[in-house]
Amino acid sequence: MKFAGKSVVITGGATGIGLALATEIGTRGAQVTLFEPRSDVLAEAVTGLETKGITAHGLTGDVTERSSLEALADYAWDVAGPVDAVIANAGVGGLRQSVLDFDLEAARRLTEVNYWGVWQTLQVFGQRFRDSGRPSALYATASENSLFNAYPFGGGAYLASKHAVFGLMDMLRREAPANIETGVIIPGWTATPMTRNMGMPADEFAARIVNQMEVGTYYLVGHSYNAVRMEERWSEVREAFAKWAPREDGDEQYDVQLFFERLQAEKAKG
Repeated sequence: MKFAGKSVVITGGATGIGLALATEIGTRGAQVTLFEPRSDVLAEAVTGLETKGITAHGLTGDVTERSSLEALADYAWDVAGPVDAVIANAGVGGLRQSVLDFDLEAARRLTEVNYWGVWQTLQVFGQRFRDSGRPSALYATASENSLFNAYPFGGGAYLASKHAVFGLMDMLRREAPANIETGVIIPGWTATPMTRNMGMPADEFAARIVNQMEVGTYYLVGHSYNAVRMEERWSEVREAFAKWAPREDGDEQYDVQLFFERLQAEKAKG
């Protein structure tokens, strides 16, 4: 999606990657609406964008509350006209504990933001996009932790939540109507408050991502070394299949996609 003249909503848009994306998209001519639970942080972010000549709006709220997201949608349509794109970016880092000892209530709270909050955001805006029929876009921020485990230990809740977002977006891209573009953002180590400002500069990452958004790429990537770690995981998986479940004649009978393709072909024949 070309962002000049567009209206874009970003949850978790007042800091980190969200704010960097807002800045980059805003400099390309879009007006942005930020959603953030902390009113002081939100006000500072909106003011900062406006000093750069970007038209910015802000609303406080919580992505774990659907009514709050519905209010965000109403607000954005009211102050910025029809919304063209939403970036479901809000997320938290959480505790660093082992899977066996993790505080499950803390894990649930993290998942409420990182996964259910993303899903609710996509639903609230996606349903409106679908009903309007206007060209629009749904983006969600996943993580390199959607592709492999970047943590040496203790990141189980975060890792699981980002795997879930990755899978959710993979399904959405297949289900979305033709007027809705989709994209999954896959940050690597990026300098934000969550990473104690270590990693790739957030503005550099944002420029890479927005370049890809503007040409309609689905996998929105920025850290080249991620491919090395991803290949480590998948080479191990491939080796397991090669040893214990190698290809054999007739194995396609158990492929789910081929099964549904046959069903559709039979239906088409009447």
